[in-house]
Amino acid sequence: MSARRSPGRRPPARRPRKRRPSRRKRQEEQFLVLAGGGVMAAAVVWVVLSWLVANWWILIVLGAAAAVGGAVWVHRLQQQRAWDRVRQQALRYGLPQLDALHHRDFEYAIRDLMLRDGCTDVLATAPLGRTWVIQCKHRRDGDRGPVVGTPDLQRVNGTARQLYGADIVLVVTNGRFSTRCPPLAAQLHMHLADRRTLTTWAGSGRPLWELLPKIPAPRRNR
Repeated sequence: MSARRSPGRRPPARRPRKRRPSRRKRQEEQFLVLAGGGVMAAAVVWVVLSWLVANWWILIVLGAAAAVGGAVWVHRLQQQRAWDRVRQQALRYGLPQLDALHHRDFEYAIRDLMLRDGCTDVLATAPLGRTWVIQCKHRRDGDRGPVVGTPDLQRVNGTARQLYGADIVLVVTNGRFSTRCPPLAAQLHMHLADRRTLTTWAGSGRPLWELLPKIPAPRRNR
C-alpha cells in the first residue's frame, strides 16, 4: 500500500502594500489647504468691510469713543502727575521722625527728598544736570550714636566717581561725623550733611544744593 501524502500548506497571501503619497502630491494638498484657508479669510474680510461700508456711521461712533477715552486717560494721567508733584513739594520730615526710621527707610526718605527737589532718577540727577551719589548713615540714637568716621568716606569715594560718574559725592547722616571727616572730605572734594544740615533740608522746601558749600557748576542750563 502506498502512503498518502498530506497536502502541503499554502503560503499566506501577501497583503498589497499601501502606496504613500508622493512628496509632490503632499505639497499639492498642503497648497490646496492653505489656498482654501486664504480664500475663507478673504471672504470674511470682504463681508466685514462690506458691512462697515454699509454702516459707516458705526466707524464714526467708534472713532469718537476712542478719542474721548484717550482724552480722558491723558487728562487723568496729567492730574496724577500734578498731584504727585504737589505731594513731593510738600514733603517734610521732622528729625525725631527720621531718627525713628529703620536704616533702609532712612535711605528711602533721603531719596524722596531728592525727588522733591527735582531730581530725576535713582542716581539723583539734579535739574541742572549734576549727578549725585549719596551714602546714607543712619544712627538710631541720633547724635548720641556712633560717629561716622573716615573709613566710611573712603569707601564711598572709591566707587562714586569711577563707577557712577558722580559730580557730587555726599555722605548724609542723622548723627555726627568724627573731627577728622571734614578735612578728609575737603581733600577728596566730597560733601557732608550732618544732623544740623539734615534738619534744615528735611524740614523746609529748600533743595540740598543750596545748603552745601562749593557745589560744582551745572553740566547744562535749562
